[in-house]
Amino acid sequence: MIRIGNAPCSWGVEFADDPRNPSWRKVLSDCAAAGYKGIELGPVGFMPEDPAVLADGLAENDLTLIGGVVFRPFHDPAAWDDVWDGATRTCKALVAHGAQHLVLIDSISPRRAPTAGRAGEAEQMGSAEWKAFTDRIRTVAKLGVDHGLTVAIHAHAAGFIDFEPELERLLAETDEALLKICFDTGHHSYAGFDPVAFMQRHIGRISYMHFKDIDPVVKADAVSKRTGFYEATGQGIFCNLGKGDVDFASVRQILLANGFEGWCTVEQDCDPSGSTSPIDDARANRDYLSSIGF
Repeated sequence: MIRIGNAPCSWGVEFADDPRNPSWRKVLSDCAAAGYKGIELGPVGFMPEDPAVLADGLAENDLTLIGGVVFRPFHDPAAWDDVWDGATRTCKALVAHGAQHLVLIDSISPRRAPTAGRAGEAEQMGSAEWKAFTDRIRTVAKLGVDHGLTVAIHAHAAGFIDFEPELERLLAETDEALLKICFDTGHHSYAGFDPVAFMQRHIGRISYMHFKDIDPVVKADAVSKRTGFYEATGQGIFCNLGKGDVDFASVRQILLANGFEGWCTVEQDCDPSGSTSPIDDARANRDYLSSIGF
């Protein structure tokens, strides 16, 4: 059975300490009101880290905690303490609430930001840097597995796991029992690759899905102008599902044909101070997915 959830980033929550964030209680109540039964943790520290407090909030809204994301600079050896802090706290929170999915994302690097969507121009790590970088990913993955979690890598615009070749290289170099794929349809399109074709090749390793759509006009403008990720987000690069260039009907067919079970989480990143209404977008996205059989 496929279940549909949502995530705090759909309310503009990217960083736990952003003063523009809505309250965690509003995110939970909006998520439930929009028709979802599950939600991600968001950046650790946004939701209460006292398990009893968060458990009460989830129960009040009839929501399941699906998983959590470690969105930290795995590419920066000097930031290891920050990465490890995010990982250990996220694992603790997920285990406390019986969540399953730990998602690892290399956060935006200034070295890669100007070439988001430009695979042929993007700076590549040398062999020693790549090995150290991927060893850090595997170390955190082992932490998650040791906590009983399903761990997955998530490609992200402007990080060092962004484009299809580097994602596939990491997968080839890492034991599948340690690291699976959290596949984000929108980021794969942002990177300039075909989400459906990737899913067809790798569906057996995809443990978790992020549903995100991309406005092709905004994407083309952002890539040509080398627009920063958060600026592009504010410009609406992540549109309502079904309004962009991701073929969700084919995504659904692949999932069903291969017996995928579990959660698919909507992520429509937005500017927390923007003019859009997150709850209206959440409802529209849930309605669209229902209309195509999810």
